[in-house]
Amino acid sequence: MDKPEEQALITDPLFDRQVQRLHQLTVYGRWLFVGFLWLTIAPICLWDLRAEFALWQQYFTWVAVRYGLLYHPLSALGLAFCIGMTAAILVWQSRNILLGLPQQEKQRLEKQVCRIRQQGPTHPLWKWVCQ
Repeated sequence: MDKPEEQALITDPLFDRQVQRLHQLTVYGRWLFVGFLWLTIAPICLWDLRAEFALWQQYFTWVAVRYGLLYHPLSALGLAFCIGMTAAILVWQSRNILLGLPQQEKQRLEKQVCRIRQQGPTHPLWKWVCQ
């Protein structure tokens, strides 16, 4: 698209709603991904640590937790990934709520909406963004 058409799209209220819908879909997608992680990876990691939980119930110390995670590195990595992704999305969404979308992110969403509009109903996100 050339510049005058892009400027016309940016001032269009329908276009702004479509950008907002796409942002909302991005938020839902990220939270679905985190939910998927907590429903798949976390239970496997926690199941691997079940013997350590019995020890922690009897003698809870931070050293016991440290060594329990040290001797189960894949479980520690899986839980750290789940916690890290959750924290990252919380920080990202909080920043967007408190400070608004950064200009670069807004431009990326606008370009993506233009591509969705250009492709039309064959685009997978068409019915959620444009209708």
